[in-house]
Amino acid sequence: MDLQHWLGRATQAIQDWSDAFGSYRPHPSVLVDDDRFAVAFEEFTGRLKDNYPFFHPHYAGQMLKPPHPAAVVGYLAAMLINPNNHALDAGPATARMEREVVAQLAAMFGYDTHLGHLTTSGTIANLEALFVARELHPGKGIAYSQDAHYTHGRMCRVLGMSGHSVRTDSGGRIDLDVLEGLLRTGEVGTVVLTAGTTGLGAVDPIHEALALKERYGVRIHVDAAYGGFFTLLAGADGPEGLAPEPWRAIARCDSIVVDPHKHGLQPYGCGAVLFRDPRVGRFYLHDSPYTYFTSTELHLGEISLECSRAGASAAALWLTFQLLPPTLGGLGQVLAAGRRATLKWADLITSSELLELYQEPELDILTYFPIVDPITLSGIDTASARILADGMTSSDPVFLSTLKAGREAFTARHPEITADADGARILRSVLMKPESEHYIEHIHARVQQVARSQRRPV
Repeated sequence: MDLQHWLGRATQAIQDWSDAFGSYRPHPSVLVDDDRFAVAFEEFTGRLKDNYPFFHPHYAGQMLKPPHPAAVVGYLAAMLINPNNHALDAGPATARMEREVVAQLAAMFGYDTHLGHLTTSGTIANLEALFVARELHPGKGIAYSQDAHYTHGRMCRVLGMSGHSVRTDSGGRIDLDVLEGLLRTGEVGTVVLTAGTTGLGAVDPIHEALALKERYGVRIHVDAAYGGFFTLLAGADGPEGLAPEPWRAIARCDSIVVDPHKHGLQPYGCGAVLFRDPRVGRFYLHDSPYTYFTSTELHLGEISLECSRAGASAAALWLTFQLLPPTLGGLGQVLAAGRRATLKWADLITSSELLELYQEPELDILTYFPIVDPITLSGIDTASARILADGMTSSDPVFLSTLKAGREAFTARHPEITADADGARILRSVLMKPESEHYIEHIHARVQQVARSQRRPV
């Protein structure tokens, strides 16, 4: 789609709408002449050049990519009105859009009933899920894996709850035997399981953990902020298809967090929290004598901890879902491309004499490290740092990221390595842009070239 054309159509549509209310004279305090604006705008656009090319296939570093053009157009159009989805009185159209997209997300995960809303981030969405967990199990703590996002430990402190970090297995998934030992103490009321850890992209065995839910009466919250949309590939045909069991089991869990600003093609910030039991809305009850006055319907602010929230986020997601719905044939095809790229690169690394996989990828996050002689943790750490830096500054740049792997985790996967340090940085690539599928051979060749130029005893 022609982004510039549709941005123009968006601004014109909003201008036509606003003209229907009659003209008015802008206040001089907010008027700025074009010459002054030109000076500020030149500096502004110059500063924006100090960014990495997140849009380009050669960027294979962090969890970053541009929003879909439809999301940009939807966000801009709604932003010109500037609705606030806290109350129907402040954003009636976008509040309805929010309800519709949240229902689509709930259906994607298999929820028959739900209560949920969009948030400004996965962090806030997880805070809300843990807040409800605290209200349902007062005095009980939260368990999460040591590879779970740091959000959970931080939010436990915010909420005054005890947080329990559980060891992971050799694939970066929560160790259910260790978890069960913790649950036997009766100190835990909610277990956080991760569908796509941010470091490795590991998926906890959600389907196996359901037995612990029944046995110990705990709640299960699924942090699918990063990996949630991969449920669209559960059981799909082709190499990109994923084992369906953990994804199908999400429908039986108590709450879910997913970030549309990751694989949902949305701009920051757009997270979402979903609860299977709508009755948890009672924990949000509050009164605002000046807010909810034109409608007796439930306002989104009455079921969220946040107050003001951009209606533009809901509008952007709604317009995107009209074109690329959260189905296998819609957004699923975008994720499938990144998944195929990841598997292709994993195969290339397996055949390489310069690089080695840290572990097999589960989603679209690839972890690998340079082969050094002698093969030590300190040598791998130094070589990884060199490749990261040199790759970005070459004439044909490639942008990667690193992940610090601890000594125990590293040697569990690669016992042949001499553990002469507490850990080592390894290389990490997130292939969440579908265009990566067409560039992966080139990216691999460039990383190999940089690795070869740096290959010397360290």
